Amino acid sequence: MADHYFSNKPNSEHRLQQFDFVLRDRTYRFETDAGVFSKSEVDFGSRLLIETFEWPEVEGPILDAGCGYGPIGLSIASEQPNRTIHMIDVNERALDLASKNAKRNGVENVQIYKSDRLQNVSEEGFAAVLTNPPIRAGKEVVFDIIQTGFAKLREGGELWVVIQKKQGAPSVMKEMERLAGSCDIAAKSKGYFILRAKK
Repeated sequence: MADHYFSNKPNSEHRLQQFDFVLRDRTYRFETDAGVFSKSEVDFGSRLLIETFEWPEVEGPILDAGCGYGPIGLSIASEQPNRTIHMIDVNERALDLASKNAKRNGVENVQIYKSDRLQNVSEEGFAAVLTNPPIRAGKEVVFDIIQTGFAKLREGGELWVVIQKKQGAPSVMKEMERLAGSCDIAAKSKGYFILRAKK
């Protein structure tokens, strides 16, 4: 059975590659590999989330849940070097790449560590939680990330989720409304929704 990016230790043979990509008006050089999500370019959903994200009014750290090789967390972290950005993933290969990409791009205000969903996140009081959730891992995993992510927010903090309409955006939006009382569509493009809920 072929592994996918929600694997703990991908078995696929290494196929390292590098590419440059502009996010929030800055060019980044990313190294990627087989066995990680969207290895040839920053995927459209992540790009839309990155470009749509607005800094919350409250202070506090930021969490990138399911960071992959790092485009969301690193592009956000580089804008506010005084904030700590936590970047988590279950995929050890992705985490290794995220650490290398942080160094390569001179981003120091990140904590990159392994966590299945949010199980290893001890920090509380995040100003924002961003996620491009692993749809292929199933609805239960996606909802768990959304529920535990929302619980980790401080008062006034925001949960940002990118999801395609055909992959469950309406049900995710309903769950975010249940948690927060309301949920707005911050952007939509090519079937992708950026959903935002404030605590």
